Amino acid sequence: MSTSPRDSERRSCCPVACTLDLLGDRWTLLVVRDLFRGVDRYSGFAKSPEGIATNILADRLDLLVVHGLAERLVPEGRKHARYRLTEKGRSLEPVLRCVMEWGLTHIPGTEARLAPERDTALT
Repeated sequence: MSTSPRDSERRSCCPVACTLDLLGDRWTLLVVRDLFRGVDRYSGFAKSPEGIATNILADRLDLLVVHGLAERLVPEGRKHARYRLTEKGRSLEPVLRCVMEWGLTHIPGTEARLAPERDTALT
């Protein structure tokens, strides 16, 4: 995994700065969004319309696991891992909703899509 302020000492004790150090890059919340939508395999994340590079995807999945937001599961007899949000990761749902609603309100041409297994829109 890459080194960044999120892997080393905090720049400040500000909760906004600390949260952005963990989640504020271009890709991490999109991976979390996909987990909320029911994507659980590496190949599924790689097919996301935003086109995440495989090295970045691997780094972000590792980051989410290391920080307790997701867990990596390898079912017995399988070679491909599955990922799922932990309780800590699921607690990001209101954050994603606020970001989504802000985008729908202020960025023309955006649209929300219902998550496949839930009555929630997290596009």
